[in-house]
Amino acid sequence: MIVLYIILWVLLGLISLLLAYCLLIAVSPLFVNMNKEYERDSKYFRWLLNSSTALAVKIIRIHIKVTGKENLPKGRFLLVCNHRSKFDPILSWHIFAKENLSFISKPENFKVPIYGRIIHRCCFMPIDRENPRNAIKTVKRASKLITDDVASVAVYPEGTRNYGKELLPFHNAMFKIAQKANVPVVVMTVKGTFEIQKNFPLHKSEVNMDVVGVIPVETVKSLKTNELGDMAAEMMTKRLKELEGV
Repeated sequence: MIVLYIILWVLLGLISLLLAYCLLIAVSPLFVNMNKEYERDSKYFRWLLNSSTALAVKIIRIHIKVTGKENLPKGRFLLVCNHRSKFDPILSWHIFAKENLSFISKPENFKVPIYGRIIHRCCFMPIDRENPRNAIKTVKRASKLITDDVASVAVYPEGTRNYGKELLPFHNAMFKIAQKANVPVVVMTVKGTFEIQKNFPLHKSEVNMDVVGVIPVETVKSLKTNELGDMAAEMMTKRLKELEGV
């Protein structure tokens, strides 16, 4: 009987902790000012982001195979990757939790309930694709986040989700971030995220996330942005073909 009481109390404690955690996630974002450009990352909101993502990965049963992380440079960097699914950035900030990634993302993502405010407080940046001047401001802000050692920045050069086998043309202006911040470019590929939504809840999902190369600072400074784009695209294409068995 005593054992039963202990089990019940433990269960009640766990349920209470879970409810308190959910309350934190629901209430904390209300204190984020969406009209303010934050210059410093928040450890508290970064914890909310990373911990809730880790929990979601387990619940959805996403198995992530990561390769090449040992090649990450010391210090800040610009991360570029192919784009297949809305899960791409979520799993990227999950596997790079220690690197504090801040993404350049479409404005609609900042209107997502709760998490739109959380990512805004973690210095994620919307980009105005229709207004080149505003886009340049975002590039400058991203490079400043890197040089101020606030966060490493991640972008999807394709600009949108790609459902085909070939990479979409790159928006090479994004490589100016690395040039302005004087940092290397980390090139990554992702495969398997497109299937997550179809697999859940009946099946688990297998995802490959591979750091396929690092373009050093010297090369970043010496090449034009279109040349950097071609180099990154070649790295991505090679790895994606390997995964397809081509």
